[in-house]
Amino acid sequence: MSVNELNLSLIKDKELIPIAEKVFEGERLSFDDGLKLFNSFDIHSIGLLADFVCQKKNGNFAYFNVNVHITPTNICVGTCKFCAFKKRKGDKGAYELSVDEIIRKIRKYMSENPSLTEVHIVGGLHPDWDFEDYLLIVKAVKEEFPNIHIKAFTAEEIVYMAKKSGLSVKDVLERLIEAGLGSLPGGGGEIFNPEVRNRICPDKISGEEYLRVHKIAHGLGLKTNATMLFGHIESYEDRIQHLILLREAQDETNGFQTFIPLAFHPLNTEIPGANYTTGLDELKTIAVSRLILDNFPHIKAYWIMLGEKVAQISLRFGADDIDGTVVEEDITRAAGATAGQFISKGRLIRLIKEVGKVPVERDTLYNVLKVYS
Repeated sequence: MSVNELNLSLIKDKELIPIAEKVFEGERLSFDDGLKLFNSFDIHSIGLLADFVCQKKNGNFAYFNVNVHITPTNICVGTCKFCAFKKRKGDKGAYELSVDEIIRKIRKYMSENPSLTEVHIVGGLHPDWDFEDYLLIVKAVKEEFPNIHIKAFTAEEIVYMAKKSGLSVKDVLERLIEAGLGSLPGGGGEIFNPEVRNRICPDKISGEEYLRVHKIAHGLGLKTNATMLFGHIESYEDRIQHLILLREAQDETNGFQTFIPLAFHPLNTEIPGANYTTGLDELKTIAVSRLILDNFPHIKAYWIMLGEKVAQISLRFGADDIDGTVVEEDITRAAGATAGQFISKGRLIRLIKEVGKVPVERDTLYNVLKVYS
């Protein structure tokens, strides 16, 4: 019996067998295939297929990095109903960091973690900050820490800078690159379906605009990530369409590195009736993402949102990356995340090894720094 025949014999939901045959032959899955996967309760078979694809792409490696999140401000003009983080000027708890405060934070984290390779910078759309204010942050960080990779600013923030400055998105990105920007994070993807997007974040850029910004970034040589916020009011159909639109964009540019499914956290948000996602839905979403996004190199299990335990299991359900040390992440915590804000390198290595994977410390662009075999 061949390996594929053996795997097919393990599939309990027989409706998944034609999909499994496609997976084993390397054929692209369709919208209907994705819907069947989401509607199936055979989570073990779905995980088996996703792990097969994951190992085919990345062997037995599971990646992590030593990074720090810096959130320059929580003051934001946005009206996203899923956001528990934003504040208005004058609100209790509102803050804005000076450039010097940002530098001091990074310096402190670097003294505690000498192998720090990435600073992740994302924050609110401050009503009083101009493009030059954002540009100054990048310049200052790069001048102070020339060897650190700066992954900064979502597509939403880039468009905001363009509007504030009167520049094009391309011009904004070119100036940020000149200042030291190394890549873009994937935040702001949410759900591309216009009706759902209008209900949860009516003032946010459209899904089309999100993809346009990333494509422009790719054309300038920047690698970027992509996200999907799931578990609020969207349907399975919405999730699959989101994934397929990302896949089509990747076909054009090949500039996406990692896809990150973000589990919705409802605490202090304005989405009525929404609840926390379940472990089953989280694992299934990661697995289906791996199967649909055949042209994405990596799928990330973001432990901040999933928690350590589900993130660890996700490494057998199609994910090959567990993110990094993080150190400071306020946005998800404000919405009720309980996973904490910091995880040590040793802990990450243990989580990966316990599922039979080989831990690989990477930089932002997936250059291998150390294999912990």
